Amino acid sequence: MTDTKVAVVTGASSGNGRAIALRLARDGYSVVCSDLREQPRAGGYDDSPEVPTHELIQNEGGAATFVAADTSNFEQMSGVVETAVGVYGRLDVFVNNAGVFFGLGNIVEETEEVFDKTIGVNLKGVWNGSKLAITQFLKQEPRDGTRGVVVNIASIGGLVGLPEEPAYCASKGGVVNLSRQLAVDFAEHRIRVNTICPGFLETAMAREFLDDPTLNAGLHAQSPWPNLGTAEDVAKAVSFLAGDQSSWVTGANLVVDGGFTIR
Repeated sequence: MTDTKVAVVTGASSGNGRAIALRLARDGYSVVCSDLREQPRAGGYDDSPEVPTHELIQNEGGAATFVAADTSNFEQMSGVVETAVGVYGRLDVFVNNAGVFFGLGNIVEETEEVFDKTIGVNLKGVWNGSKLAITQFLKQEPRDGTRGVVVNIASIGGLVGLPEEPAYCASKGGVVNLSRQLAVDFAEHRIRVNTICPGFLETAMAREFLDDPTLNAGLHAQSPWPNLGTAEDVAKAVSFLAGDQSSWVTGANLVVDGGFTIR
């Protein structure tokens, strides 16, 4: 078994996932990048959008592999974990980052199809990834005091009600409390589970808000911090929760939102 730690990042091709994968690689992890497709999502703020994330990591001298997978599909997600263990010999960190958002609309307007797809990726996908990661962690002896770490990317929409986002808020609220529950069950096994709740960031998912002058001004008005965040701000938080500096942190919910939710 190599001394290098191994991380999986879902939704790694764009936005937060891309920044997280790059940060973990720079921290010394071998990274399995998983997404529906290799190329970054159109309309984002990603550097070098013509280069897939795993290739960027390789270009910087890191070790990375891409696995195409839909997080809502348990069998496909099983293949992601199998690749991590098969290629790198172990799994140390699993970041459930992949998420979807299908636009604004209240519960009267929102369709059942949108609700099912949102829950399927944002909540069931996290359940799938967590189940598979923890199953693998339980097969491993602790290293540096832990068998493994799960970091789940939720949202401020999992903490407060955001206007016209019923399915999204429901899915992210489920992620927050699922993480707490898993932390309770597996602390005795030295497995840590934590959540990050990002606010509005410069990613393709938030582009419609940022490009609309009225909505953009409203986001700034509601945030005590002078500027909005970036995917790199989330990546820094993941780096902390994945690493040894947070070795006694589990069941925590780290809010990265420039103070949006404190008012």
